[in-house]
Amino acid sequence: MIELDLHECLALLAEVALGRVVYTRDALPAARPVDHVVRDGEIIIGAGASPWLTDMVRARGKSVLGYQADEIDQHSHRGWTVLVIGYARIINDPDRLALYAPLVRSWTRTVNDALIVIEPDLVTGMRLAESSI
Repeated sequence: MIELDLHECLALLAEVALGRVVYTRDALPAARPVDHVVRDGEIIIGAGASPWLTDMVRARGKSVLGYQADEIDQHSHRGWTVLVIGYARIINDPDRLALYAPLVRSWTRTVNDALIVIEPDLVTGMRLAESSI
């Protein structure tokens, strides 16, 4: 495994549209697939038909969320994985909503309940290289 720096991690995230939002639900860890875009160092995700996620972030004002995406070949096991941890909030600014809404499609093909921005605080990533085993 080769550790990636912040810029490499964000560049790789920007190359894919689907990842997993990681959160706490009923005091247990949970993850759900969501679409995303990377803009200005932030991760913008669509809440899809997930009012519980929107409600959680809205109720807390700022929530800590994780976001993980990867691209790994199932046969060679080569690829990469990136994990972002940061504060999340609902995007309320009409200009930002108009800009990002067409870019963030719900992976379930439903209308996004809201757009959520994750401000990365901790970003880790690994490139999975070919093994000599």
